[in-house]
Order: sequence, then structure tokens, then C-alpha cells
Amino acid sequence: MLARGTGTVNAVPEARAEVARPPPRRRKARLRLINATVSRGGALFLGALPFAAVAIAYLFASAQRLAVNPSDKLLPSPAQMWSAFLDLATVPDKRSGDLILWADTFASLVRLFAGVGVAALTALCLGVAIGFIPRVRAFLLPFVTVVCVIPPLALLPILFIALGLGETAKITLIALGVAPVMVRDIANRVMELPPELVAKAQTLGANSWTMVLRLVLPQVTPRLITCVRLALGPAWLFLIAAEAIASTEGLGYRIFLVRRYLSMDVILPYVAWITLLAVITDWLLVRLSHAISPWAHPVQNQ
Repeated sequence: MLARGTGTVNAVPEARAEVARPPPRRRKARLRLINATVSRGGALFLGALPFAAVAIAYLFASAQRLAVNPSDKLLPSPAQMWSAFLDLATVPDKRSGDLILWADTFASLVRLFAGVGVAALTALCLGVAIGFIPRVRAFLLPFVTVVCVIPPLALLPILFIALGLGETAKITLIALGVAPVMVRDIANRVMELPPELVAKAQTLGANSWTMVLRLVLPQVTPRLITCVRLALGPAWLFLIAAEAIASTEGLGYRIFLVRRYLSMDVILPYVAWITLLAVITDWLLVRLSHAISPWAHPVQNQ
């Protein structure tokens, strides 16, 4: 009896010790990189870091070169670039009386928008026809596929010979440079439309023209705007190439004109100005897409 009692008494503290023992620590789950979210302020900070790094590197290199040679033209200081840019924007040219920066900008934007506009209209018409009508697809799709692989700049001498050195050749180069890829993209988007939608439209009595206007066109409009956004980069390339070869005004013409004098204080601001124009144009196209087709941007509109 005593042994049993003693054993029972000794077992109680052990049981209490087991109850009072803290639970084992759980390892904290690591957050995967793909699941880590970034706040708006953090996104702005991270997005600004590459620009700040490039600016700091340029300022450091420019200061080093100017300290050795104050008349160095390769890496001008920000003050020198701003002074040259301001002169081009506010001081009239002695020969023509025009403000060079604004005259060049107007000439280039007219050519750019004309070429991209022709390409967008061509892509809409041919893309819808190729993607929606089987006979047109069999007739034109192989030709468009072959044209897509032709380097547009290789056609530049041919265009200047056939169309002259005027605006027509430059606008045609931009249109030919971006239109074939846009046509194929729009055609693929039309072919991806669910067959059920076409079947329902036919069941309701819609003819081909009605289906194009009421079914196909609303579906491809957001994609067309995206195609225009993606085509802006190549369009600027073709524009500058055409202006560099045969032109008397334009942003590309001015850059290649002053390069012979190593005027980096003009070239770098012009490159920054072209970049700003491209960014503004892209932003306007995004706003246009949101306004015309808000259903195509459900996440951004939340």
C-alpha cells in the first residue's frame, strides 16, 4: 500500500511538469517571392531606383571628364544640356525664324501618327477579314506571313526611288514596317473568338456584316490599341531612319545633323524628348483603351 501511495505521489509532479512544458516552437513559414506584394509607395521607390542609378552614374562620369577637360563634348553637364535644349525651344532660327524644337516635333509627330494610323486601319480591315472569312484567310494569310519577315529598312531605298524623297515615302515606310505584324495579330485574335458566340449570332439572324460590327469589332478593339502601343517603338525607329536619310526637318534629322559636330548637348536632350513623347503617347492609348473597353481591364479598374 505504501509503495503504491508513494508511486502515486511521485507521479503527480511529473504529470504537472508535462502539462507546464511549453509547446514546441513552430517554424515560421517563409513567404515565397511570387507571393510577396509591394505597396504603392514601395513600387514607386523600386521603380525610381534604376533611373536614379543611371543618373548618378552619368553625373559622376560627366563630372570626371569635365574636370579633366572643361570643353569636353562627349558627356555634357545637365546645365549645358538644359541650356542647349532651351535655346532650341525658345530662340527662333536665324534662317527660317521657326523654333527648331517645336518644328522638328510637329514634323515627326505628323509622320509618325500618319504612318501608324494607316497601319492600324489596314490591320483592322485585313485582320478582321482574314480572321473571320475563310476564303480571305486562304487568299491573304500566306502573303501577309511572308511580308512580315521582310526587313522594312531594306525597302527604304526602293521607296525613295519609287515615291521620291517627300513625306509619302516616310509615311509608307512606317506603315509597311508595322502593319504586317499588326494584321497577323488582329487576325489571330479574331480566330480565337469562341465559336459559340458566332453560332448564337447566326441563330438570332445576324448576317456577316452585322456580326463584324456587333460581335467582332468590339472584341478586337482593345487588342488593336495594344497592337498600336507595341508598334510605337518600331515606328519611331523607322521614322528616325527615314528622317536621317532624306529630310530637312524632324527629330531624327536634327540628331543626325548635329552628330557631325559631336553636339551631345543637343543629341541627349532630343533622345530624352523622343522618349517623353513616346511615354505620353503610350499613356494616352492606355487611357483610351480603358475608356472604350473597360471590360477588357477588370483588374486595373477595381
